[in-house]
Amino acid sequence: MAEATEKPKRRPRYRGTHPRKFHEKYKELNPEKFPEAVQKVIASGKTPAGTHRPICVQEVLQVLDPHPGDIVVDATLGYGGHAREILVKILPGGRLIGLDTDPIELPKTEARLRSMEIPADTLSVHRSNFAGLARLLGTLGVEGVDMVLADLGCSSMQLDNPVRGFSYKLEGPLDLRLNPQKGQPASEWLAHAGTSDLERIFAENSDEPAAALLAQGLVDARLEHPIQTTGGLAKAVRNILAESRLRVDEAAVKSTLQRVFQALRIEVNDEFGALETFLRFMPACLKPGGRVAILTFHSGEDRRVKKAFQEGERAGVYASVAREVIRPSPAESHTNPRAASAKLRWALKASAEPGVGEGPNPNL
Repeated sequence: MAEATEKPKRRPRYRGTHPRKFHEKYKELNPEKFPEAVQKVIASGKTPAGTHRPICVQEVLQVLDPHPGDIVVDATLGYGGHAREILVKILPGGRLIGLDTDPIELPKTEARLRSMEIPADTLSVHRSNFAGLARLLGTLGVEGVDMVLADLGCSSMQLDNPVRGFSYKLEGPLDLRLNPQKGQPASEWLAHAGTSDLERIFAENSDEPAAALLAQGLVDARLEHPIQTTGGLAKAVRNILAESRLRVDEAAVKSTLQRVFQALRIEVNDEFGALETFLRFMPACLKPGGRVAILTFHSGEDRRVKKAFQEGERAGVYASVAREVIRPSPAESHTNPRAASAKLRWALKASAEPGVGEGPNPNL
């Protein structure tokens, strides 16, 4: 009797000649098996589904200047793009400590980094919010590190997956949590938030000029229908703008939608609270002469980083800080539109050693 052979799995079915939905993009979701397809997507200026393209990689490497033997923290490991480049620089003898709060993506990222065939003790990965970095280093017995990198916001893997509920462009549950195992989804927060709460987060978290209008409009809209999906929220916002006296074109509507989703995401994840804690304890995490680099993507993040670095310099905690933000090159912003809003700032911890403290290349 002939042995039964396993039938090959059929690719996901989709309408038309190209997959449109996230789960249908089987080639992009398997970059190791279909590298040419992934490169084709990247060449078109898009990010392949299920991946993330690291931003300002060369600028980050110049600012941090990692060397063999350094101890580095990647406080927002994400897809691991920055970590991969740093690992190459700190071998042999170096160590990278990676943190991320996302329990879905973190195991995948660790597996990708381990595939580099690095010594086991070179990399340690921890599911943790970066607000707890000082406590984690104490648990690990690390008194200080040579450099820290934080790439704030959310990653393309989260934005593009409709199940995560991060984008107004994709229909899915209105979740927006970086760690879906913790806290309440945005739909629950929105269901109980008062008008003043909504106006506050729209103004403080995303500088939304129509904060008051949107706040009252969403409170009224949820009385008619609960807002539980990304599409439901997007529809409600569009209706509010359409019924107002504001003259807005489609581009302005999309910008408002981006700000509304951003404000909710920051609120349900307490991103500003975590960032402020991270910045407050940062000097204690660095060795004398250690460096920190932070990528931000909107004004609320950048203001907090700039203020913390400047106050640290005035207090003598930092020997020098970035005078101007470093931005992605025009070429990078063209090939990766999600890089366009990025701002990179750095700070150098004061050192007792003479001659240390000039900071990274001032021409960056």
